[in-house]
Amino acid sequence: MGGNALQPAGQRVTIAEQFRHTRESLVAVVALARAGWHLAIVHGNGPQVGDALARNEQALDRVEPLPLGLLVASTAGWIGYMIQQSLQNAFEAAGITREVLTIITQTVVDVTDPAGLAPVKPVGNVLTADEAAALTARGVPVGPDGSGRPRRLAPSPRPVDLVESASVKRLVDEGHVVIAAGGGGTPVYRDRVLGWEGVDAVVDKDRVAAILAHRLAADALLILTDVDAVHADWGKPSARPLTTLSLDGADQLLAGTGLGAGSMRPKVEAATEFVRQGGARAVIAHLAQGLEALRGETGTTITRE
Repeated sequence: MGGNALQPAGQRVTIAEQFRHTRESLVAVVALARAGWHLAIVHGNGPQVGDALARNEQALDRVEPLPLGLLVASTAGWIGYMIQQSLQNAFEAAGITREVLTIITQTVVDVTDPAGLAPVKPVGNVLTADEAAALTARGVPVGPDGSGRPRRLAPSPRPVDLVESASVKRLVDEGHVVIAAGGGGTPVYRDRVLGWEGVDAVVDKDRVAAILAHRLAADALLILTDVDAVHADWGKPSARPLTTLSLDGADQLLAGTGLGAGSMRPKVEAATEFVRQGGARAVIAHLAQGLEALRGETGTTITRE
């Protein structure tokens, strides 16, 4: 689930509204739980961590600003709380007896690649020209997102593992619904002397979801988004939904320009990587149609053949 499921892109919403969006976004999760699926939920936090950075900047003369890695953990905590509470209430209303837990998850990242520490990942809301100019003057990285709109930029190193994946697997195997790797997890690396150390960066949640699904030996990776399927020739009159993709077909799609430069490319990349690493199938579908997508009735299913 993307952070935009809770806070739609370009909107500045109250916490009460984010709770409402959260409840609305979990309809498919309730259906999956009722159908007996064991579930781990990964969510994004792009809008929320961007707002947290803005709060940092507004309060510079009053309190010590929190580093980005800590903001990722912070937003994972309170977004996890919203999802957890909303699911608990929905399960109770539906007569589903499942415990819901949130785990603050550390994502191991590759810090040996200098490119991964460059500020390239858009976070937060779209900026006005004046806001972008003011941040640039203070040395805050700003650049265009996939649609060419100015946004704050943050480093996004490549994720390679999750510290708590064994604990998540144990809980999921026991039947609990686990909210993990919120916002892609807090990025960390192993220091020879200090042990785990944080990195001021954000991690792509889709790639982390694929890694977690692999560590869980999951039957399926389900990526829920705001479109009904992956489309070939997106944005053109010839655009068409793709109901199934083989690994070869997905690779060809990624090698071309038909996906466009938006949020769908990392989703297809993550789904393809999960299948390539041995997963049976990955499905990309609309937020409200998770169970139907797993039945093959909608969405895009990616398999090896």
